[in-house]
Amino acid sequence: MSFTFVSLDVHAQKDSTNDKVQKQSEKAMENARKMVGKTPAMINAGDSLAYTFGVAQSNGLSNFIVTQLGVDTAYIDQFTKGVMDRVKTNKDDKARYAYIQGLQIGNQIEQMAKGFANDYYGANSESSVSSSIVATGVMQGLLGISTTTPDEAGTEFRTRLNEHKYGKTKEEGEQFLATNRTKPGVKETASGLQYKILTQGDGPIPTANQKVKVNYEGHLIDGTEFDSSYKRGEPAVFGVGQVIKGWTEALCLMPVGSKYELYIPQNLAYGERAAGSIPPYSTLIFTVELISIEQ
Repeated sequence: MSFTFVSLDVHAQKDSTNDKVQKQSEKAMENARKMVGKTPAMINAGDSLAYTFGVAQSNGLSNFIVTQLGVDTAYIDQFTKGVMDRVKTNKDDKARYAYIQGLQIGNQIEQMAKGFANDYYGANSESSVSSSIVATGVMQGLLGISTTTPDEAGTEFRTRLNEHKYGKTKEEGEQFLATNRTKPGVKETASGLQYKILTQGDGPIPTANQKVKVNYEGHLIDGTEFDSSYKRGEPAVFGVGQVIKGWTEALCLMPVGSKYELYIPQNLAYGERAAGSIPPYSTLIFTVELISIEQ
């Protein structure tokens, strides 16, 4: 019994005007059938069910291997050989087993390269990434001959990818801060933190090792709100030194009872990291009301 997905594709090519291709496809199917062989002997009910399971899994496989995997049915015998070699490989044949596993990793790398291209260029772009280049990087890293360590490469990759994708966000934040620093009432510290005093309290000023209770709301520079303790209906309590750098610095300037508006550069916020709905490299705006220092 032959696999349904093979015969379906070959018959579909009978409308072709290319006799040579047609004959090659028919020959390939004949070879594939020989490789698969006759229906195996069913020793028990489990074997019979396993065979039935396999036939069921072939449903839709014809379309998948052609449209998704790009397999030419003129080479269906080579596809079949790959499938049967993989499932019949004995782990005791270590050389053959290692080779088969390498093929599988190669397939995964090819998919990784496609995913990276979609992420870097956009899903609708015609640009692509060489899976061979990606594979060379993978294998040089594995074999210890790469130009950088895997950990260093991981950090560099994330940074460069985010700069590529979110460079405009970073630039718009810098432009916002350049304009904002000239506005009345806005002060700027040596680190680049900007703030405006809305209400100046007269209580004690917290230190970095204390806990505080605050109400706050946070926005992106386009006005998008991403967090608000007011909307949650209760103030937040946390350590002054356990939040982003811009918050820590600002809280150490604020007497209890104060209400400030903070304009935090991306490097004092989440930097290259995304945080919930906050994109990487985002300049953030917070309204912060310092209620008390907690014991």
